Amino acid sequence: MNSPRPRRIHPAWWVAGVGFIALMGAAGFRAAPGPLMIPLNEEFGWPISTMSVAVSLNILLYGLTAPFAAALIDRFGLRAITMTALTFIALGSGLTVFATAEWVLFVTWGLLIGLGTGSMALVFAAEISGTWFVKRKGLVTGVLTAGSATGQLVFLPLVASLAENVGWRPASIAIAVTALAVVPLVYFFIRNHPHEFGVDAFGAEPGSTPARVLKRGAVPRALRALRDASRTGTFWALAGAFAICGMTTNGLIGVHFVPAAHDFGMSITTASGLLAAVGVFDVVGTVLSGWLTDRVNPRYLLAAYYTFRGVGLAFLPLLLAKDIHPTIVLFVVVYGLDWVATVPPTVALCREYFGERAGIVFGWVFAAHQVGAAIAATAAGLVRDAFGAYTYAWIGGALLCVVAAVFSYVVRPPRPGSWKTATA
Repeated sequence: MNSPRPRRIHPAWWVAGVGFIALMGAAGFRAAPGPLMIPLNEEFGWPISTMSVAVSLNILLYGLTAPFAAALIDRFGLRAITMTALTFIALGSGLTVFATAEWVLFVTWGLLIGLGTGSMALVFAAEISGTWFVKRKGLVTGVLTAGSATGQLVFLPLVASLAENVGWRPASIAIAVTALAVVPLVYFFIRNHPHEFGVDAFGAEPGSTPARVLKRGAVPRALRALRDASRTGTFWALAGAFAICGMTTNGLIGVHFVPAAHDFGMSITTASGLLAAVGVFDVVGTVLSGWLTDRVNPRYLLAAYYTFRGVGLAFLPLLLAKDIHPTIVLFVVVYGLDWVATVPPTVALCREYFGERAGIVFGWVFAAHQVGAAIAATAAGLVRDAFGAYTYAWIGGALLCVVAAVFSYVVRPPRPGSWKTATA
């Protein structure tokens, strides 16, 4: 009797695995501004608010590049766009070491890294899950989204330790080298479509995966998708909620948690460790959210996520102190589980309503996320300089989370003849 042949690992899982590593590499710089702002302030005297504007430019470009990146991936392929994005990140981080004036940060932190990370935004996860998977889409989206949190987990303590003990320049060089190191992995292991490996998408019926068609006119297609989607209330509800998501994650906590904790006497390394711990629980929360998205109405999930996030922000002014206490650890756990758990259900709702253009539409929804994050990053810096504390920023974020929960709950499934079928 012949023994059964061992099952070969489907290439989709290799693509997803390297995609996870690439997202980790892209996350390296996004972990850096918080720890680096303090030594830059001490060396050059640049105000926190000015550096916050440079970070806001980065966040804004990170979001606005996303929908065009999704269209460019359709035109040039996932591998080429990913390699280019990682190279931009490495250049932006490496050139920062030559900064002697504030405007340099707008070129490096803002322009170069904003464009690079924007091309490696969460649409990257949506493209991989949508192209390579028929089954397990929600789970894969959650795992890939967690890659950004894992990058924060890996790089934030390293960046903080280097900045505090060696200098901010070695920290910037470390990020650049890491981003470049991922490029060969992308080249050798990522392909643009299952047919390039001679297979169907994971979970698809044999022969049912359509061939890849190159789509020209990336900019017009991205703008047409925005025009059509913006005529629906669903788009504005998703974009509004996701803008608040960006405000209360990347904009507030991601950029300003370390300086806020430092205001209470906590060391940069300790505060960065707490923020990295958010990344630990974010991995768990995002993967779990992807699993739940395959089973639970994503509208209910989003409403619950934003509600819990608002509660955490409302209590944060009472939790920060010089030393670590159980209450701040509880905040880290709750906020970490909730950090980007919003992504899998938001992607699922985009697919449900906007069909084959869901990737580009999600790019625009993600752009709203980053516009919100940019506004919050600048506003929180101005609040800190004006009042000497971040209290009003945390409370404002908590109130906005209530609005996001309402926006998420009112999203309704598409009707026959809606945008999905009428404009695909």
